Amino acid sequence: MTSRHDHYTPQPFDPYAEEEQAGGWFNSDGHVPPRPAARQDEYGDDPQHPPYQGHPPYQEQQPYQDAIPQQPRSGYDDQPTYALRIVAEQAPAEPGYHVPETPEVGWDMAASRRRAWVSRAVLLCILVIQAVLSLRLSNTAFQDEALYLAAGHAELDHLLNGTRLPLDYAAYFSGSPQLYPVLAALVDGAFGLAGARGLSLAFMLGTTALLYSFSRRLFNERAALAAAALFAVTQSTIVMGYFATYDAAALFLLTLATWIVIRTDRAPAAAVLLAAPVAVLAVGVKYAAALYLPTIVVLALLTALPRRGAKSAVLRVVLLGAGMGAILAAGVYATDLMDGVRQTTTDRAHGTDTAAFLLRQSAEWGGLMFLTAVGGALSYARRSRMNESPLAHRLDNPGWRRRALLGLLLCGTAMLAPAYQIHLGTSVSLFKHIGFGLLFAAPMAGVGVTRLVGAHFRYPQLGIMLWTAVLCLGIAQSDWRFGVWPDSTRMIEAIDQHVDAKGHYLSSTPEVPVYYLREKTSHRQWASVFGMEYTDKKGKYLTGDAAYRAALREGEFDLIVMDGHTNPRVDALVAKAVRGNPHYRLLADVPFRNSSGQGEYRIWIKTS
Repeated sequence: MTSRHDHYTPQPFDPYAEEEQAGGWFNSDGHVPPRPAARQDEYGDDPQHPPYQGHPPYQEQQPYQDAIPQQPRSGYDDQPTYALRIVAEQAPAEPGYHVPETPEVGWDMAASRRRAWVSRAVLLCILVIQAVLSLRLSNTAFQDEALYLAAGHAELDHLLNGTRLPLDYAAYFSGSPQLYPVLAALVDGAFGLAGARGLSLAFMLGTTALLYSFSRRLFNERAALAAAALFAVTQSTIVMGYFATYDAAALFLLTLATWIVIRTDRAPAAAVLLAAPVAVLAVGVKYAAALYLPTIVVLALLTALPRRGAKSAVLRVVLLGAGMGAILAAGVYATDLMDGVRQTTTDRAHGTDTAAFLLRQSAEWGGLMFLTAVGGALSYARRSRMNESPLAHRLDNPGWRRRALLGLLLCGTAMLAPAYQIHLGTSVSLFKHIGFGLLFAAPMAGVGVTRLVGAHFRYPQLGIMLWTAVLCLGIAQSDWRFGVWPDSTRMIEAIDQHVDAKGHYLSSTPEVPVYYLREKTSHRQWASVFGMEYTDKKGKYLTGDAAYRAALREGEFDLIVMDGHTNPRVDALVAKAVRGNPHYRLLADVPFRNSSGQGEYRIWIKTS
């Protein structure tokens, strides 16, 4: 770049005016190359080109100095030309400051008050979301809810007043009628159905909080929060959180037993016995919870092995297994619950649902979270590091065998319920049992989310997308699930004035009117559409369809309520039997809408 001085005076000679013709004017050593003298006879006698009259003899240019000299100017160029100069290359200056290396204390893995409060705040947000998703559900009592609540009231009346039980609930309940039904009936008596459902919500919120706690113990806060966030928005969690059945209570007790086992991994081996009565109580509340006791026992081994050694870990397993077995044996010996266990669990009748159908249902209700857990288990087995701190490289991490066994145990437990129901060939209660397995798969799902997001939250959008997908599925599926049964409000209003403590009634779902009208009627007065026994007036004993036809032909029932949905085959049989029957007249058609579409309650009343 050149500059022009204001005091510049044009000079008569510019040695660089013809530098393009000379083939370059600046060589590598900063000197101007010599130029040959012009020949006067260059053009001869050509009149178009007079002889050369111009410049004085060429003189060699002196080397450039540090300053920028002014150069003489030719007669035909009125612009100044300045020679370039070479500036000696200087060494780069040393920077004025240095960036210090990050000390390891900046990656501190130790627990801190700030970290604890941040984690608790995030967990509180997760629990609030879970509560809102459950509380938004609305419908009248489902037949299972009505059955357990009505049975609980009957059991309370029996315990307090000695009133005879209308039915032997222990013979066919899938949980002890003296445990959850009594507790739920106490709450229902004070706060109604909403209160009983609120009790289930408290159990499920406690389950999520305990899941966070033991997942944090197994891994870290980030994996624990991810596990709780995924578990809180699945269909099973949302529905069981506002469903007055014993599933929420049993799941809470299983989670509490698991939490005790994991929290006592560094304590003396005898401390694990604290989990035994809690786990057995979970089985008493719901017999199917026994399916998950082996998982808890194996967790006692895997969690203590790296900290207490093989001897102490094996002792924990022996103590826990023996404690559970002793309490279970005492409970079976002291009660008469084995009939219920056999009828609803071990000797349960097989259904007709195919394995493909049940696998598809299981995949829809828990497949996305299960795949996340499998991915987390594989990643954890391959690389144990759960902390971004450089200090984590120096920790004594568990070996790959233990990591692989832990992942296999937790993910395999999620498959127990689908496998058992495929064995039974039925989808009854599958959506709830899926939630039991997802509880144990959730910690590995949390690991999967943290590995998906990456260190320092490198890809947070991936974790957000995954959680949003699980949330949307949970909302849609729970809405559908809570609309499966019809709203029974208008039906109860229609039959309220036509039932008393003396009549005999038939209903598609007798549990619902028994619950809502329990001051007027009891279970022993109602027959259902799932099997019947009847002795006709001639003394002939009948069962099944023949029993229905004979009872209707002889006018046995004072009121009949059919919904056309619960058991369509028997509903059609009853409708055909009362058509033209002089004993009955149609009292009302009550329309309703459910998840399957529209339907109606058809109510017949006895005329003579």
